[in-house]
Amino acid sequence: MKKPKIFIACDTSNSKVIKKIISHTRTNKLNIGYKFGLEFFYSKNGRKFISQLRNKEIFLDLKLNDISNTCVAAINSLKDLRNISYITVHINGGYEMLKAVKKASKKINKKLKILGVTVLTSFSNSSIKKIGHTKSIKDLVKKQAILAKSVRLDGIVCSGYEAKLLKKICKRMDIITPGIRLKGDNAGDQKRVMSPREAFKNGATAIVVGRSVTKGNIKNNIQKLIKSL
Repeated sequence: MKKPKIFIACDTSNSKVIKKIISHTRTNKLNIGYKFGLEFFYSKNGRKFISQLRNKEIFLDLKLNDISNTCVAAINSLKDLRNISYITVHINGGYEMLKAVKKASKKINKKLKILGVTVLTSFSNSSIKKIGHTKSIKDLVKKQAILAKSVRLDGIVCSGYEAKLLKKICKRMDIITPGIRLKGDNAGDQKRVMSPREAFKNGATAIVVGRSVTKGNIKNNIQKLIKSL
């Protein structure tokens, strides 16, 4: 049986905490990878720390969103990080930018996968309207997924609520779902949250779990995660 793919969100600027997270999340029951966002990547020695990780699947969550030239330059600046498996880019950047990023990524590392970020899980339908969108999150994410597919991105980042719809559109693409909470956990700043089991049932090929695992007793939380699946 294929092991569930879980990315642990390493949301801290403290490398000692990262080492603890990696050490305490080791298990042969899950396919574990580690997601590093802006907080750690921008921290002192963060990039160096990531570059030295070995035998780990690394998801670099930078959410690139700028003009094509700037995003391509950002991708090129990562050519020394040969151990990165995934990097994120906002689909809102548009067709030309996405196409340029995809092309640039293959020049520096043919194994690097580009993931298109749809609507962040911190948004609700009411909050998305406040920034000018007239479509529902579901309809907006559907259009974003079609765009991502047209430029042959490797995968999509979306909440578990949209995963069910996107698995029909994004066949053979990764569907990675953040906004995961275990039973009894506080949603915090997230609006569209879902349990691990529900997310995989809806079509996620991998999930991202942060606070539900990294806050408190990490070893106990990992066991709780395993049982929830």
